[in-house]
Amino acid sequence: MANGTSVEEFILLGFPGTWQSRVSLVVVFALIYTLTVVGNASIIVLVWRSSNLHTPMYFFLCNLSFLEIWYTMGIVPKAIGVMLGTSQTISFSVCILQLFFLLSLGSTECFLLAVMAYDRYLAICYPLRYSSLMNSVLSVRLALSSWLGGFLSISLLAFLTSRLTFCGPDVINHFLCDIDSCLALSCSDTWPVELATFLVSIIVVVASCVVTLVSYMYIISSILRIQSVHGRKKAFSTCSAHLSVVTIWYGSTMFLYVKPSAQSSLDLNKIVNTFNTVVTPLLNPFIYTLRNKEVKLALVRAFQK
Repeated sequence: MANGTSVEEFILLGFPGTWQSRVSLVVVFALIYTLTVVGNASIIVLVWRSSNLHTPMYFFLCNLSFLEIWYTMGIVPKAIGVMLGTSQTISFSVCILQLFFLLSLGSTECFLLAVMAYDRYLAICYPLRYSSLMNSVLSVRLALSSWLGGFLSISLLAFLTSRLTFCGPDVINHFLCDIDSCLALSCSDTWPVELATFLVSIIVVVASCVVTLVSYMYIISSILRIQSVHGRKKAFSTCSAHLSVVTIWYGSTMFLYVKPSAQSSLDLNKIVNTFNTVVTPLLNPFIYTLRNKEVKLALVRAFQK
């Protein structure tokens, strides 16, 4: 008996298939993992070494890159072990810890993206007052609030999940412990956890999305009032990378978590979750470097040195 349950560990299925197909997936996951860690770490080092990038916008970007590194490290190594068949079991306590860790980082990313949208709103709508409105103290406070809010918002949900009873089966149709799979395996009443999941999703995902949308409504309105075409392009280029990341992240996150029932379409959830937890952290550094002139110039200077 562990935490009042008769299941002490779970078996992760990963992606069932032939050995050749699983090895191919392992190669893809390993490549994505390497590129994600190197890409996001490079952004942090680049911002740290380039004095012209010491602004609130890139401070928030460093926080996002740091988050993506931990997000990937919490998923991909275990997923590779599952697909190779060397680490398919996970204890109940580690399963809950992984669930708490990943959901907390996901919530933090929602808050960080909302803060970055607010930062772009101030930069475009109040360019002359931006340096006084978004100073270093406020930047640190907003980033710290995002991290604290992300982890605190998931605490109750993780606690409720840890109190569920699991009588068997103990097979999770996934390569990680997520809330949907735990609810599907539980033999106790899951309604409190499903309600908590839905409410937390509304508070975290929808609320942060509303802040982001409202910020961009004001941003677009301000851009349209700019007379010159060059001025409009320059203003839009400062937020186009962030807008791309926001669209990808919120689209997949809302599909996964903002729904009344958490136990439907587990196979489809696994596919979307793969994109959300493995592919998205890889895309972020490339989106910000390819769509941002300041980052590209800093990269050129770094290579020249």
